[in-house]
Amino acid sequence: MNSLIGTYECKVDTKGRLPIPAGLKKQLADYLEDGFVLKRSVFQNCLELHPMKEWEKVMSDLNKLNRFVKKNNDFIRIFTAGLKIVEVDANGRVQISKDLVKFAAINKEVVLNSSVNMIEIWDKDKYEESINVDDIDFASLAEDVMGNLGEDE
Repeated sequence: MNSLIGTYECKVDTKGRLPIPAGLKKQLADYLEDGFVLKRSVFQNCLELHPMKEWEKVMSDLNKLNRFVKKNNDFIRIFTAGLKIVEVDANGRVQISKDLVKFAAINKEVVLNSSVNMIEIWDKDKYEESINVDDIDFASLAEDVMGNLGEDE
């Protein structure tokens, strides 16, 4: 999968239906038929929308864990809590279940943020809080995370 690009703002209706913006739908065209997995994020109070083909790679890694090791079993249970298989309907929308709406504190306005091979779904206010943090020195973070790429080649 090519990396997804873009941040999009849209509105969820009262029934939890989220319209997929045209620019994002175009990037996901090859994945629409297979569906998606919608889940809770591990590190943030947002949701993650994974194309099914990408999700299968995640599950392949999860299936390598020994379920007879308690921390592995606990991780798998929590990681997969609330998983939903979703499809884009004829009107270009994805249904977000009430439990996931509650988890991510989604009100009406949301932000869809592309995150390499999946899409984060945020309540707009929570998204703004997550990117406007004063306690992170982004330049240092970028250097720590990306500064050594390519040195092993």
